[in-house]
Amino acid sequence: MSAEATNPATPGPVVPTAARRKARARIDLRRLGRAALLGNAARGKLPDAIGHVAEAHRAHHPDADLEPLRRAWVLAESSHRGQMRKSGEPYITHPLAVTLILAELGAETTTLTASLLHDTVEDTDVTLDQVREQFGEEVRYLVDGVTKLEKVDYGAAAEPETFRKMLVATGSDVRVMSIKLADRLHNMRTLGVMRPEKQERIAKVTRDVLIPLAERLGVQALKTELEDLVFAILHPEECAHTRELIAQNAARADDPLADIADEVRGVLREADIPAEVLIRPRHFVSVHRVSRKRGELRGADFGRLLVLVNEDADCYAVLGELHTCMTPVVSEFKDFIAVPKFNLYQSLHTAVARADGQVAEVLIRTHQMHKVAEAGVVALGNPYAPAADALAPDAPVTDASDAPADGERADPTRPGWLSRLLDWQKAAPDTDTFWSTLREDLAQDREITVFRPDGGTLGLPEGATCVDAAYAQYGEDAHACIGARVNGRLATLSTVLKDGDTVQLLMGQDPASEPSREWLEHAHTPAARIAIQRWLATHPDSAEEPHTPVAVPTRPVPEPQTATPRTANAMVADRPDATVRLAGCCTPVPPDEVTGFAVRGGVVTVHRVACAAVAHMKGTGRPETAVSWGDSTACRVTLVAESFGRPHLLADLTEAMAQEGAEIVSATVEPPSQQRVRHTYTVELPDAAHLPALMRAMRNVAGVYDVDRAQHQ
Repeated sequence: MSAEATNPATPGPVVPTAARRKARARIDLRRLGRAALLGNAARGKLPDAIGHVAEAHRAHHPDADLEPLRRAWVLAESSHRGQMRKSGEPYITHPLAVTLILAELGAETTTLTASLLHDTVEDTDVTLDQVREQFGEEVRYLVDGVTKLEKVDYGAAAEPETFRKMLVATGSDVRVMSIKLADRLHNMRTLGVMRPEKQERIAKVTRDVLIPLAERLGVQALKTELEDLVFAILHPEECAHTRELIAQNAARADDPLADIADEVRGVLREADIPAEVLIRPRHFVSVHRVSRKRGELRGADFGRLLVLVNEDADCYAVLGELHTCMTPVVSEFKDFIAVPKFNLYQSLHTAVARADGQVAEVLIRTHQMHKVAEAGVVALGNPYAPAADALAPDAPVTDASDAPADGERADPTRPGWLSRLLDWQKAAPDTDTFWSTLREDLAQDREITVFRPDGGTLGLPEGATCVDAAYAQYGEDAHACIGARVNGRLATLSTVLKDGDTVQLLMGQDPASEPSREWLEHAHTPAARIAIQRWLATHPDSAEEPHTPVAVPTRPVPEPQTATPRTANAMVADRPDATVRLAGCCTPVPPDEVTGFAVRGGVVTVHRVACAAVAHMKGTGRPETAVSWGDSTACRVTLVAESFGRPHLLADLTEAMAQEGAEIVSATVEPPSQQRVRHTYTVELPDAAHLPALMRAMRNVAGVYDVDRAQHQ
């Protein structure tokens, strides 16, 4: 994990500011490296170089035990002694710098100990067993997690397989990826002596993999600096232009953002709300994005206001005062406190406008929210500490002997996206597939939550469809999915889901159910795509067959017949011999609650009481006739079946009806629409009591998702 000399073309880094309010001067890592080799600490004291790490660490963890850091420093310095970086610096400056980055972010002692040792197993004679003996299983696990696989063993697959190894380790302990991100940040800061083509290759991997991981883990302080460093390498001209814009704004005589900050301070002071109002300059990439979005930039566009308060309720109090006393831009309001982002981020976002048109974006959060916003999972400390202490800034580090054994780790900070990633990577044994799919997956940087009818939830990337939801819920059993209801309404599997939707997946009963090649066009998640592709690869013959929406029956379906008036098993209360006809609009059967209306020719038409025609006729003043069911139980009824198209569906459906003793009088099958088919059957049943069983049998046919009584006018 070597890193090189400072690249003068890169923009200045954004120094992490979590857990401290005043900016600290940039530490000269070269000077620290020389001090590490030349300076001799007095007995019992930390060497000068590691002393800077200890100072940053104690700012977050005042009671931390520094003895593990001292011992790790001794082992790392002695192991790397004599090794030099390509820039000519002593190699020890790299693990020292990585550890200092993590210390500034608030990492706990175990992480810092592993960070100091993170290259010893890879680049020196130190073994993992030695690390375990001296520092415990927890540190050994972290060091092993970030140790690269050898190119001698893996060849060109070494880099992607190393990332796979790190991600699997991260699934058990997110601190593995914290160390990797800090390692990449220092390497990117010092990439200048590399050949341009190698700089570009490393920058692209950083852009496609490391930056999205930093975003998903919420480590914004690392993410923003990595973005700027990649920007300088891959887009040097645009970076230079952005640098010029920032310099021009800095040379302005007036600063509208400072004026607005003063106004905000005054508003909050009058409201007696204790708050700290800071100006937060945008980093290079952020300025570039804003300039592309808005065109010409104004003074307030080069930064945002950050309001820090003590309690959650104070955030909303600040928001209320700003919206009352200043001119809010309502369209810019977002509440990430009530609904946090998937990467732990919490804050209120709003914007206020001045009379001259200057608009300032405002972020409102507590000090603890700010710490998590800057450092993400690093701010959570030791994920294996007791729950009550996990978020405490000075939470004690659990001893390695108290850590769960391998295979029993239960990291409470493991997010849903990581669980999904770990699931699909198991199904992608091919290195190229894993590497390309990983980049594709990480490019989806927003997440939605959809609800299942049973009250459970599914976390999916933005843009996910019902196909993705099916594979997220059922895995490869989703091959049998035949459709979905979204928010209670029938939807095709290609339907794109929105945050908060309720999704009911309709599963077929046919064991021969198979996914369609068309599903690949609608699969947004790697889990769905890999499962479908794997099935198609193992069933090439089925994959080539076109999916026929409805199979043509071997014998023609009878044309629809007009129901002729017939005497039903119903009697008119005061006219026992009257001719009775069952209404075709609702086809009542015993024991439905019914009513009648006299029509021409002395015939009484019988309707279900709930039929829409009854309300219409009563509304026009038509008198009702009391009717009741007679002793005969035979009935004729019209049923409507809704289904998805598949081969042999019609044959299976009519066979199921015949087995229930139903005689089909007439049937119509409408042309398929969006892979959905509507069937209408008028059937004779020897006993009306068999109707519920008939409808259940029809619903159980694979592909049929609804059966109901006809309700037409």
